[in-house]
Amino acid sequence: MQLDRPWRPLRTVFALALVAGLSSMSQGQGAATPPAARTNAFNDPFVQVTSAMPGCPVPEGPLYTEAEVRELAHVRSQHGGSCHRVGRCRLPNSYLYDAEIIPRVQRYIREEGRFDDTSVWVLGERRLVTLKGCVRSAEQARALEKAVELVDDVMGVVNELQVGTSREGVRYPLAP
Repeated sequence: MQLDRPWRPLRTVFALALVAGLSSMSQGQGAATPPAARTNAFNDPFVQVTSAMPGCPVPEGPLYTEAEVRELAHVRSQHGGSCHRVGRCRLPNSYLYDAEIIPRVQRYIREEGRFDDTSVWVLGERRLVTLKGCVRSAEQARALEKAVELVDDVMGVVNELQVGTSREGVRYPLAP
């Protein structure tokens, strides 16, 4: 009988608790869990239109996790259908236009000629065209935005272009 060491069982319990705590912490940090797969589940058109500026950071396309798809599905159906409900769209869902709009935007930018020295990607979502990529100047970014607004069925343009190619490039719109 070892009465002179009453702390020994307590030490064993403490050691087991420490091991369990460390194990749960490493699982919580995601070390054992791979990142969730991301896909273009809604098939939003995303294409590169021009490619004349080497080193322009490639923008991320419309990628969603399975959880994000579940969250966005209802919102997208509401936003897409409201356009038709109020009489602003002839198609029953505004997302249906994107598959037609983006190829026309691509053709217009390429044939226009003023933007051949850029690297630009376009994304279509709900008749909104998002411009991403690199241009030579703020004036060129504004001109590209105005040009895309002229394409039939485009409801609006989101300009996320940057001047130059550095990762820290100046984003449009530029501060006054």
